[in-house]
Amino acid sequence: MLCNSFTASAQITKDYDLWLQYQKSSVANDIFKNIALNTKDETNKAIQDELKTASERMFQYSPTFSNSGNATLIIKKFSELEPTQKNIINKANALNDEGFAIETIQNKGKKTVLITAKNSLGLLYGTFRLLRELQIDPSKKHFSIADEPKLKVRMLNHWDNLDGTVERGYAGSSIWNWQKLPDFIDKKYIDYARANASVGINGVALINVNSNALILTPQYLEKVSALAKAFRPYGIKVYLTARFSAPIEIGGLKTADPLNQEVQQWWNNKVNEIYKFIPDFGGFLVKANSEGQPGPQNYGRNHVDGANMMAKALQPHHGIVLWRAFVYSETDSSDRAKQAYSEFVPYDGKFEDNVLVQVKNGAIDFQPREPFHPMFGAMPKSKLMMEYQITQEYLGFSSHLVFLPKLYEEVLESDTYKQGKGSTVAKIIEGKPNELSGMAGVANIGSDLNWTGHPFAQANWYGFGRLAWNPELSSEKIAEEWLQQTFSKDSNFVKTISKIMLQSRESVVKYMTPLGLHHIMATNHHYGPGPWVNDLARPEWNPVYYHKADKNGIGFDRTATGSNALAQYSPEIAQYYGDLKTCPEEYLLWFHHLPWDYKMKNGKILWDNLGIKYQEGVNEVKNMITTWESAKPYIDAERHQEVAQLLTIQLKEAIWWKDACMTYFQTFSNLPFPKEMETPKHDLEYYKSLQFPFAPGIKPHW
Repeated sequence: MLCNSFTASAQITKDYDLWLQYQKSSVANDIFKNIALNTKDETNKAIQDELKTASERMFQYSPTFSNSGNATLIIKKFSELEPTQKNIINKANALNDEGFAIETIQNKGKKTVLITAKNSLGLLYGTFRLLRELQIDPSKKHFSIADEPKLKVRMLNHWDNLDGTVERGYAGSSIWNWQKLPDFIDKKYIDYARANASVGINGVALINVNSNALILTPQYLEKVSALAKAFRPYGIKVYLTARFSAPIEIGGLKTADPLNQEVQQWWNNKVNEIYKFIPDFGGFLVKANSEGQPGPQNYGRNHVDGANMMAKALQPHHGIVLWRAFVYSETDSSDRAKQAYSEFVPYDGKFEDNVLVQVKNGAIDFQPREPFHPMFGAMPKSKLMMEYQITQEYLGFSSHLVFLPKLYEEVLESDTYKQGKGSTVAKIIEGKPNELSGMAGVANIGSDLNWTGHPFAQANWYGFGRLAWNPELSSEKIAEEWLQQTFSKDSNFVKTISKIMLQSRESVVKYMTPLGLHHIMATNHHYGPGPWVNDLARPEWNPVYYHKADKNGIGFDRTATGSNALAQYSPEIAQYYGDLKTCPEEYLLWFHHLPWDYKMKNGKILWDNLGIKYQEGVNEVKNMITTWESAKPYIDAERHQEVAQLLTIQLKEAIWWKDACMTYFQTFSNLPFPKEMETPKHDLEYYKSLQFPFAPGIKPHW
């Protein structure tokens, strides 16, 4: 019994500790023996706590904290360094306010590691960087590192509701216990802050973009204030979603018109009230005039009117507005992919300086693959912020192993030709030095013991943070870092498992939406395939709207002969995707409607290639299972079994996707399945009959 209990406890710890495992090292390192650190401020106290935890776990000794000249590790601001260390001072001084330097120096005739930065937050980030280096190589003693974040706002958007549910959440309920706040600060809140700070995340929007105005009332602001206090030592600012109709719902006004003086004064007063509760409040995240949510267009105004009203209220406090560009309307009969561009690009340069327009990576909705959003190449006078989804709404929920940094990287590397060749999405969102910039990720975090529902989904949280810090990092480096810290440093393990991580996103695209298909998931919950759905109230809610399969072929024509959405891109991009000779096959059906017998580059017809791609996706999941089985000797049995069981689910659902979609599309092609594809197990009526009324993460009805 004791043994079983111990095993369970060890499993919980490993699942819970994310990439901050600080696994016991087989080599000795005295780097933490004597640490010179001034612990007067709360961030330095957090540094001390982290170093103590890491040292005790990795090297089995407790560090001594003092200002002793025998220090093995010195952590201090560069303004406190000795004049003789001018070269290090110059290196640190060249960094921005959150940057840091780590150097091995000579201190009184002995080698010592120095972490220096302009302020305590930089020291915290430097400490976590040192700990990452040591988790990967515990024997390391020589350092020469200078690093800084390329984006100013690096934040998680929680889609948590005040009732504890999480929209598009697949890892249990919300981690925020509003009933017990403000008086009970769960240890999980501190560990959440630690994990975020370790990868440089510095902001969190606590509740759903489909917001509830109650979060802005004093009763809840007191609770938010308690969370902000817990996060503050880790450099994390709290943001709130602002429901545009709040002046009516909680303010007693008859309108929320942004040009109405009473409405403007209400927001000014509300902002002043918030800053009394939370002195370092980050600002507002706003979803307006999208999916039925209220906004300035309800009053004949535009997005600039709404965003700038809130921005002006926040300016005296140095707060910002994150105004989401995810909009589409039932009254607009054009291609949904064009609507955000049409609504926002005409207002380029008209937003206040403290407004970030938050743009999804693609123009539809977090699909397994989308071309980059055309807005990134069309608003040179505005500050655009990237929005990714970390939670896997359209990528198999938390049942599927999908390494999303590969998706993020693909978008960031895309060339917009905004200012000629080389104008990548990454460079556009980075903006100019010291300019407001940012990246947001819709969180995949919940109350599950492992935080994210799937152990490998932790890598998506980690990878998002790393790319928000540096949008030019490679997904390969991120995968290797995460594996080494989370599971094992063994090179065979890392090399083998990183390969399946890097392949996993492409595999999902193949067994869900190959060749540029998109948004063919089942309705509402988006769980499983539903390409046949055509009875929803609005055309763009129906999968048939996106694949347009008929007897003549399949695909959405976005060239000049169709919706002409390609015209929203630069001429170079429009030409590249519009010409069938150059359009990459992974975007073929995104931009073109083609006959079933269209001959592709491999000499096979489109129909056969579609089936082959679906089958490749299934086969690659089978390979993932075999590869994961080979990893057994390298990691603990509990987590190995956990992932193995989830991969079994993934294979079952990959086959379901292949069979359901190909069986449905065959009703239009009237062609036999390609010989390379395994024959579906059921008929179409069986797949259409499947219902999932209690699938997790369903969007609430307002």
